[in-house]
Amino acid sequence: MIFFSLARGEERSTFEEIYDRHFITVYRVCFSYTKNEADTEDMVASVFEKLLKNASTFKNAEHEKAWLLRTAINQCKDFLKHWWRKSADIADCEHIESSNLTDENELLTTILELPPRYKDVIYLYYYEGYSSADIAKILKKPHSTIRNQMWEARNLLKGVLEYEQ
Repeated sequence: MIFFSLARGEERSTFEEIYDRHFITVYRVCFSYTKNEADTEDMVASVFEKLLKNASTFKNAEHEKAWLLRTAINQCKDFLKHWWRKSADIADCEHIESSNLTDENELLTTILELPPRYKDVIYLYYYEGYSSADIAKILKKPHSTIRNQMWEARNLLKGVLEYEQ
């Protein structure tokens, strides 16, 4: 478990409550991008560090969760755009064992292999239970774009799953 020593008193208990409520969700989102435990843990720590530094208050629990998801997605995208990630050779990482997390669910594995624009909407809709309108707000995109991306993603998944059978 990741520990933060920056929060104090009442702020600490509020932070710990938010952390306990949303850790698994933030972890899953980060893992869907990084696909390894070490980088996922780094991203989760960064997201919750930003929460500690965030001075604004949340309107409700949904606003809190949406803020964390958006922050996690942005943090992971920034991480993956870093120059080191672009210049690293996959052969340098052959000694690292792959995680067993994706082995548990073949469909989730297939979803994680989708391009980010499809993966985000499918994950938020089916695994987090958001409506397409809520996803549009979280991702700051038009509702019609989200519906279109969901349609395209479903067609991609359908084609992949039919091919595998």
